[in-house]
Amino acid sequence: MPFKNRTVLITGATRGIGKAIAIKLAKEGANIIIAAKSVTEDPRLGGTIYSAAAEVEAAGGKCLAVQVDIRFEDQIEAAIAKAAETFGGIDVVINNASAIQLTGTEQTESKKFDLIHSINVRGTFLVVKHALPYLKKGNNPHILTLSPPINMDPRWLGPHVAYTISKFNMSMLALGWAQEFKATGIASNAIWPKTTIDTAAVRNLLGGQALANMSRTTDIMADAAYYILRQNASDCTGHTFTDEEVLAKEGITNLDHYAVVPGGKLFNDLFV
Repeated sequence: MPFKNRTVLITGATRGIGKAIAIKLAKEGANIIIAAKSVTEDPRLGGTIYSAAAEVEAAGGKCLAVQVDIRFEDQIEAAIAKAAETFGGIDVVINNASAIQLTGTEQTESKKFDLIHSINVRGTFLVVKHALPYLKKGNNPHILTLSPPINMDPRWLGPHVAYTISKFNMSMLALGWAQEFKATGIASNAIWPKTTIDTAAVRNLLGGQALANMSRTTDIMADAAYYILRQNASDCTGHTFTDEEVLAKEGITNLDHYAVVPGGKLFNDLFV
C-alpha cells in the first residue's frame, strides 16, 4: 500500500472533491488531516470537519479533524503543529480549499476580491510555508494544488478576472514550488477536472441539478489524485494536470462510470 503510514493534510475537505480524495487515500492506508472551518453544517453545502472525519475513519483510515480558516496564519500554524504532533509529521499537502466568485470587475466588491485572494493565493501559500519543515523530512513528499492549467484564452480572463487570476496564481505557486523544492525532493503539481464535477458549488453557484447531471462524480478527481501522489516525488513534479490526462497515463480511458448520468452529455469545466 503506497500510502500506508503516510500523513496527508487536506484543506477544505469537509465535502466534495477534498472529502473524496481523503476517503480514497484513507482506504489506501493514509493518515488524514481534515483542515477546514466548518464545524456546524450549512444545509446548502452539507458536511463538517467531524462528519468528514467520521467517513474517513469508516473507510479504514486514521483521521484528525482540525478547525482552521486558512485566511489566518496563526490558525494554520496551530493546525499543522497539531497534525505533526498527532501523526509525527506531514508527507503530503493537498491545497483544496478555495473560494469562487464568478463576477465581472464592476460587480466584484473589494471585500470579495480580498476574500478570494486571501483564501486561494495567500492561504495556499501559507499552508505550504508552514508545512515545509515536515515535508522536507517526509516520506515521498508531495504538494498537490487544485487549480487549472494556465489558459490565457481571453474567454477565461474576461468574464471573471478576479477569480481567474486567483486560480492561475495557485497554479503558478504549484509550478514555482516544483522548481524551488526540486533539490529537496518535494514534488509539486496541480490537478483540475476536465468536466464539471457534481459538487455543492456546481449545484448552488453554477447550474443547479441540470449542470450536476452533465457532470462527473468526485471519484474521478480522487482517483487522479491517488495516481499522482503514489508516483515517486522526484519523477512527477512541475505539472498542471487534468484528471483525464492523469487517468489516460494509467491506461484508463473509459470514463463512463464516473458520469452522474452514464452516457449523458458532459459539460467542460472552467479554464479547459
